[in-house]
Amino acid sequence: MLARHQRISRGSDFTRTLRRGVRVRRADLMVHVLPTGGPDVVAVERGSRYGLIVSKSVGDAVTRHAVARRLRVAAAGAEVSASDDPDRSELVVIRALPGAADRSSTELTDELTSALRKAHRRLADDAVGAR
Repeated sequence: MLARHQRISRGSDFTRTLRRGVRVRRADLMVHVLPTGGPDVVAVERGSRYGLIVSKSVGDAVTRHAVARRLRVAAAGAEVSASDDPDRSELVVIRALPGAADRSSTELTDELTSALRKAHRRLADDAVGAR
């Protein structure tokens, strides 16, 4: 599970990440990643902070809460497996798509890890291109 300091809690952080972050889609997830450290982004002590969006299109309240629990486990698992740079600080918003209701925590972790790796490659490519 994600600790409290690993969760996005401010609406402005959600909005900023959704508007300015790198977006990667997988079968059951849409992931937005925004590196912190810019002049208008609140600094994070190190590591990623995660926010979840699980809409009614995923299912009823019981299903949405179950998906959110699985996504929190997936985020904690992805944090461990994608920790190639321990000093990376970023905001990550995970939007569950309707198919996420039928996926296990393991499947969601695999999708999330894959999406994060692709987002990090895109961010690295953008950084190289900006030089």
